[in-house]
Amino acid sequence: MTVLTLRKLSAGYDHIAVVRDLDLEVSNGEVVALLGANGAGKTTTLLTVSGILPRISGELEVFGVPVAKPRRVRLPGTPTATGVWRRARGGVAHVPEDRSLFFDLTVAEHLRVARRHRDRAAVDEALDHFPALRPLLTRRAGLLSGGEQQMLALARALVSRPKLLLVDELSLGLAPIVVERLLPVVRSIATERDIGVLLVEQHVPMALAVADRAVVLRRGRVVAEGTASDLADRPGLLEASYLGDAAI
Repeated sequence: MTVLTLRKLSAGYDHIAVVRDLDLEVSNGEVVALLGANGAGKTTTLLTVSGILPRISGELEVFGVPVAKPRRVRLPGTPTATGVWRRARGGVAHVPEDRSLFFDLTVAEHLRVARRHRDRAAVDEALDHFPALRPLLTRRAGLLSGGEQQMLALARALVSRPKLLLVDELSLGLAPIVVERLLPVVRSIATERDIGVLLVEQHVPMALAVADRAVVLRRGRVVAEGTASDLADRPGLLEASYLGDAAI
């Protein structure tokens, strides 16, 4: 089943497009890496999918259901609160690049707030993916290491039992050895829980090692796409996508 479909999507800020004519699909159990240099439009894409940014044009389908453009006129940059709530309730979980943790809340409190109703099993299942968090349940998020905070952000997203997981810059501020441990967990989450994952990541080789497919953006447009293994075998194409045609 296709959990996310974008057709000719244009999105941005103050009605100025940062992403243009983007076609992209994510299916159950699949990891799709969204790659590109800073400013390519990767975060904008995730914010639009989760409903935080309104799209400018194009089509957006989540779990096979077309998402209508909001009719109300809002101030530029104002989040589409209703869209965010509906998509989250429907099964979209977004792990932003800043992790958006509450530093005064404990690990256990983060997980308890995120779970649906009294679904205590969801907390245990999330911790099974991140067992390092179990002895830290009473620790405040502000006292965790960067890697522990990222694990908590991912675990909090899993507690809601999503069908589509958006992960933005998992490696941000983390040592490469920590990233090497976390990215395979994202792969296992997609496979074992049949969740579609759209992964934004700057560590290209690591991202391609866990992804099924990849889409590369440059200045808001797709300049390369294909299976992760095919793109990994074409380093010149990736280099040109990031640095321009002069890099070929």
